[in-house]
Amino acid sequence: MTAVNLPGLGSSPARRALLQRRVRLLVAATITYNVIEAAVAITAGTIASSAALIGFGLDSIVEVASAAAVAWQFSTADHERRERAALRVIAISFFALAAYVTFDAVRALLGVGAAEHSTAGLILAALSLVVMPFLSQAQRRAGRELGSASAVADSKQTLLCTYLSGVLLVGLALNSLFGWSWADPIAALVIAAVAVKEGREAWRGDACCAVPAAAASSSTAHDGCCSPTREAE
Repeated sequence: MTAVNLPGLGSSPARRALLQRRVRLLVAATITYNVIEAAVAITAGTIASSAALIGFGLDSIVEVASAAAVAWQFSTADHERRERAALRVIAISFFALAAYVTFDAVRALLGVGAAEHSTAGLILAALSLVVMPFLSQAQRRAGRELGSASAVADSKQTLLCTYLSGVLLVGLALNSLFGWSWADPIAALVIAAVAVKEGREAWRGDACCAVPAAAASSSTAHDGCCSPTREAE
């Protein structure tokens, strides 16, 4: 899927240049945060023998790969030519994340590698719940106005990381407070299913409302894609 150049706010050369710079900055911020997140999560997970925390750290590495693909795409002015390749990398990162989360969740349900208490893990998960939604929403808005399916797809990857942060936080908290080691893997399997769905959409080039904002009302008015409910997702 390539950008759609229609009259309106998103088609102004100056506006498009601004949006491209914004996407690059947001991607850089996402990569930086996820590198730190991965280091902290894997270290804390190793210390606490927590498969959930280690899995969360690996998810951060997957997110870095996805964001790096978008950074590569927008490193050139003619970013539309790299759209398909970037989407394929993002799709593969979704599938890899789903595969690992499923594997880790099944192991936990079988009593292997259940999440253990980790203060550092709880703090990290709570912090990610604050940071990741902001980065995801900002990139999604810029990507939709610019008409970049890859930027929108990467914002979904970041949003999925937010969900995993919530899963990790709840799982670690319930396990620490009540010893409910099954809570985290059950929720993680739901997240894995969502990751597969998003991966399929990215592979096909589908990205909800990945058209300039000025065209949204006419081009997607009948499919509910850009309805207020979907916009808030």
